Amino acid sequence: MKRNYEEKPKLITDVLELAEEMDIPVKFPKNVLAQADAMPDCVSESDMDGREDFREELTITIDGPDAKDLDDAVSLTRLSDGYCLKVHIADVSAYVPESSALDREAKKRGTSVYIGNKVVPMLPKRLSNGICSLNAGEDRLTLSVVMEFDLAGKIRCHRIVKGLINVNERMTYPDVKAILENEDPAIAQKYADLVPMLTDMKELADKLRKRREMRGGIDFDFPEVKFDFNEEDDPVDAHPEYADCATKLIEDFMLAANETVAEEFFGKSIPFVYRVHEEPDEEKAENMIAFIRRCGGTITKKGKSLTPREVQQAIRSLSGKPEEAMASQVILRSMQQARYSTKCEGHFGLAAKYYCHFTSPIRRYPDLQIHRIIHDVLEQPENEDRKMRHYRDILPDVALLSSVTERRAVEAEREGNKLLFCRLMKAKIGQKFFGVVSSVVRWGVYVELPNMAEGLVHVSKLNEDYFHFNEESGTMVGRLGGKEIRVGDAMEVVVSGVDLERRLIDFTPAP
Repeated sequence: MKRNYEEKPKLITDVLELAEEMDIPVKFPKNVLAQADAMPDCVSESDMDGREDFREELTITIDGPDAKDLDDAVSLTRLSDGYCLKVHIADVSAYVPESSALDREAKKRGTSVYIGNKVVPMLPKRLSNGICSLNAGEDRLTLSVVMEFDLAGKIRCHRIVKGLINVNERMTYPDVKAILENEDPAIAQKYADLVPMLTDMKELADKLRKRREMRGGIDFDFPEVKFDFNEEDDPVDAHPEYADCATKLIEDFMLAANETVAEEFFGKSIPFVYRVHEEPDEEKAENMIAFIRRCGGTITKKGKSLTPREVQQAIRSLSGKPEEAMASQVILRSMQQARYSTKCEGHFGLAAKYYCHFTSPIRRYPDLQIHRIIHDVLEQPENEDRKMRHYRDILPDVALLSSVTERRAVEAEREGNKLLFCRLMKAKIGQKFFGVVSSVVRWGVYVELPNMAEGLVHVSKLNEDYFHFNEESGTMVGRLGGKEIRVGDAMEVVVSGVDLERRLIDFTPAP
C-alpha cells in the first residue's frame, strides 16, 4: 500500500519506509535486545585484567556535536625527536561474542545507516551509545594503536594492545576548529589544558597529510550536505559542509591507525579483512582523461595504467578554475568502488599499499571482525592453528557481505538525501535559483543549486534552441545556433515540480 506523501509525516516515518524499500533491518529481534539488555553498564574489575592502563593520560574524543556512538579517542605526547600518538578504539568485540545473536544481527546489517539526523544502527543503542561508546568520564575497554613518529611524520615503531581508558573531554569538531584557528578566545580559554596537545596534534596531522600527498594520495575535498530541521523533523534548509582542520585531524589519525594495523597483519600472514580500492578500468580512465583535457586540465598517463599521483596532479591543474568541482566529481565517478577483501591489494585513492577498516567497530562489521582477529593474536591461544583455519573459512563471506551491505547503506543515504531535498524544495516551487550544471545526459541537464539540491532540466524544456546530446564532447548542442551546454556552466532555473514518490526535482530555465 502506497503512503500518501501529502500527509508530510515526520522524518522517522520516511526513514522506516526507505529502509524497508532497501531491505535494511530496522527493528532488532527480541533475543538480540535481550542479549544487549544483559550487558553491563560499566567496566568491571575482571574486564580490566590483561589490559594496558591509559586512564591517567590526557585523552579526548573529537566528533560531531550530535554524535552519540563514540568509537575513537586520541592522545598525543610531544617527544624530543617526534610524537607519540595513541589511537584508542572501542573494544566492541568484548561485548559482542562471535556467533551470538548480537553478532549475527550485526553481520546481517553490516553497517549503521545515517539518513538526515536519524540513524539505523548496526548495534542496539544500549551498546552503541552505552558501554561501547567512549563516553567522557567513564572507564572503557579499547584496542589501542600506539605509534611513534619522527619530526617529519614518518612512523618508526608501533604496538597494538588491549587498553583501558577514561576520556577526559568529549570535544566537538566546531570547538576544536575554533581553538586551532583562533576563532574564539573564550573556547580556547575553556579548554586551556587541551590547547597544547591539540596544537601538537594538528602539527602531526598536517605532516601525515603532506606525506600522503607526496606519495600520490588523492584528496577529494567534496562537501557533505548538512540539513537543518525544525521541531517536526521537516527539513527547512540545507548547505554544504566542508572538511576543516578538526575533521581532517581525526581523519589523518584514523588513516594512520588503519594502515599500521593492515601492514602488521599482512606481514604476519594472518587471515584478515582488507579495504581494497582498485585502479580505474581502462575505458573509464580514458574517458576521464578526455574530460579533464576538455576542461582545460593537464593529465599525463605515462604507463599502461593511471597512477594516483597522475590523478592528483590532474585535480591540481584545475585548482581554482570554475570546472574544478565538476571535474573532481567526474574523476570520482570514474573510480572503482572500494570493497572489502581477504586479499591485500592496496588502496588506489590513498596510494596505500596496506589498508583496512579498524577504527569504527560500533558502526561497521568488518572493523568488529578485525578486532576479534587481533584479540586472538594478542592472546596467543593454544588452538591458534584452529582459529586461523576458522578465519580462512569465514572471512571471504564476511568481506563479501560487508561490501554488499555497505553499498546498500550508501544507496539508502543517497536516496534519503533525495527525499529530504524534495521535501525542502516542494515549498519553493516557482522560485528562481542560480545553479551549476552538474551533469549532461541524453534526456537533459542536471543542475545543482548552492544548497546542493539537484534537479533535471529536461531537454524538451531547453527552449532557446533544439538541443541534442553530443556524446563525444559530453555536451548539449543547439542545432540552430550551435550553443553548447556543458558541465560547470552557470544556469538560472525555476523549481517547476517535485515528485516525492520518485524522489525527483524538475527545473525549467528561468525566463
